Amino acid sequence: MPTTSNSPQLDAEALYARLLQLVKTGLAGATDPAIVGIYSGGAWLAERLAADLGLSARLGFVDVSFYRDDYAKKGLHVGVKSTQIPFDVDGATILLVDDVLYTGRTTRAAINELFDYGRPARVMLAALADRGGRQLPVAADFVATSVTLEAQQALVLQRAADGQFTLTIDDDHA
Repeated sequence: MPTTSNSPQLDAEALYARLLQLVKTGLAGATDPAIVGIYSGGAWLAERLAADLGLSARLGFVDVSFYRDDYAKKGLHVGVKSTQIPFDVDGATILLVDDVLYTGRTTRAAINELFDYGRPARVMLAALADRGGRQLPVAADFVATSVTLEAQQALVLQRAADGQFTLTIDDDHA
């Protein structure tokens, strides 16, 4: 059942535990699995998933800044990080991880970037939350919760120094 912005704060740790179980089941028997997180929230989740699933040696990160279809309009984000994919993508089952699935444009950009590194056998998508509002035909294989928000709102994942996650609703996201 979707959560609305009037509900209590989302329990990011409980959502992470649910996502971990879904991913663990979904990757069982996968050929040559690897995890790639989308900076920044997806990267945090990917790090934890890789550690919990014993896939730390097959962990990578992508920054989709240069692959976004609105790059010319918005320019380069201040916090650009380098993409790091230290394993062979060819033939791998890639679990692409993002914190919040919204329009699908970030996912499209990440897939485009992945294919610059090789041709995976399969790409699966995991997200902590799906807020709907798709502009592209993108769906997550694994999602911990669905949330209904107003257009000006955003879900914001944060990671504390001890690695614990919090997920808040930002009511002033223009």
